Amino acid sequence: MLHITQTALELGFLYALVAMALFLSYRILDIADLTTDGCFVLGAAVSVTLAASGHPILAIPAAMLAGMAAGFVTAFLQTRLGVPSILAGIVTNMGLYTVNLMVMGWSANVSLLKTETIFTMFERAGIGGAWHETLLAGLITILVGVLLLLFLGTRLGLSIRATGDNLDMVRASSINPAFTITVGLCIANAMTALSGAMVGQYQNAADINGGTGIVVIGLACLIIGETVLGRRTLIKGALAAVIGSVIYRLIYAIVLYTKIMPVQGLRLITAIVVALAIAFPTIKNWVLFQKRKAAARKGGNHPC
Repeated sequence: MLHITQTALELGFLYALVAMALFLSYRILDIADLTTDGCFVLGAAVSVTLAASGHPILAIPAAMLAGMAAGFVTAFLQTRLGVPSILAGIVTNMGLYTVNLMVMGWSANVSLLKTETIFTMFERAGIGGAWHETLLAGLITILVGVLLLLFLGTRLGLSIRATGDNLDMVRASSINPAFTITVGLCIANAMTALSGAMVGQYQNAADINGGTGIVVIGLACLIIGETVLGRRTLIKGALAAVIGSVIYRLIYAIVLYTKIMPVQGLRLITAIVVALAIAFPTIKNWVLFQKRKAAARKGGNHPC
């Protein structure tokens, strides 16, 4: 059971990077970025391919640069060519499928068996002992979270936050929203690709279908964390991404260990949780309206 908990923590930290990316694109910029699935695989493909060539450390920044390029394409389609944000993400995601195959040498998967990764290098350094993978995954996630919070406190970061809050006000303030959206999506997709790069080296493989449903899982992690912590501040939002991801992976591990339901069924539950969480304000308003209507009818039936 300890091994399962340790694995859940490691994957929770690694996938938290996707949740933080969605925190930036969905919560702050108010953009549903559907590039996430393909960008995650792109990060894994670049990372595993370079690691197989003997460059596991170089693979990480290279994957992030590839993710930034994917984010730039999505932003360019949206801001310069007038493509709606959802369609821009779908178009980029479709193109990334072929790009990912090209990166992996037209193979559906690439393996890293008996190849050095950043995790084996960390282990050889004697840091963390049996928990070296957990420690490395946690350190990278915390570092990225701190850097993201520091960036959002800068002038450019504040402009990105303002773009998501009120686009018309940003235009009136002589801020170029096309630039802030582009920067925001590039950073978000760089974090998604970093997650894919780390997961690829952690699992010693990259698969062309490895990113299927990642955007929904990332949203589920973010929503679970926000339910626990709330989302009134940026710090709570970033922490919610990490905590929600760890909780989700623990639930996943428990389902896998106890076999109370098929693991494949967890994605359906994830989709339902995300749909209900997003629809919650509408459902809440409908319930309140029905209560007020029932109270008004009850009051109208009272004799004068």
